Amino acid sequence: MITGAAGGIGKAMAECFAATGARLALVDINDPSGLASRLGAHHRSFVLDLEDPAAIASVVDQIGAAMGIDILVNNAGLGIVFPAEEANVEVWDKTMRINLRGPWLVAAAALPYLKTSGRGRVINISSQAGVIAIEEHAAYGASKAGLINLTKVMAIEWARFGITANAIAPTVVETPMALVGWSGEKGEKAKRDIPVGRFAKPSEIAAAARYLASDEAGIINGAVLMADGGFSVK
Repeated sequence: MITGAAGGIGKAMAECFAATGARLALVDINDPSGLASRLGAHHRSFVLDLEDPAAIASVVDQIGAAMGIDILVNNAGLGIVFPAEEANVEVWDKTMRINLRGPWLVAAAALPYLKTSGRGRVINISSQAGVIAIEEHAAYGASKAGLINLTKVMAIEWARFGITANAIAPTVVETPMALVGWSGEKGEKAKRDIPVGRFAKPSEIAAAARYLASDEAGIINGAVLMADGGFSVK
């Protein structure tokens, strides 16, 4: 199950997991049925608004009953930035509902099916903004930092069921939306500040998720995989 499957990273993840033979439940607020059809008839698509707790419970149960859930990738997110001095309560709350409450409710609803799997995997897509401070990322960074801690709590609570929970914390990923927000000199400066000199590719984040979902990663639990080209180690 991949949330945010219609977006740039989600699409790359869908393609990556499909190539390994996985059967996919592609979930997005925008209908991902076209992607599901293109990847193969055995994949299914579901429309879900992560701000709606009742819809989360319903859709996750539909997926679990129809397909089972062995791997959950909480990828969907909202990235609106503004200075900390701006009391933008509406955007703050929306960010928390989508980036933090949503993944929690999805994972909790998926837990019975992950238990049945016997080797469940929860992979939460956080951000380097959840690990280090980035200007104008107060709401986004706080939501992603919360997601990291939530991941760690899941890791210690659910390990006894054979489930691991890990997070990936990317730098800017080259999706159409991100490239608009990080265009021009702002983007070039950001790249210069990253030791490898570039942003992440969606396929790289997908490959990281594929590893964390693998049998070989069974000992990795509660980890935060930094995918930021070395920026945060400086």
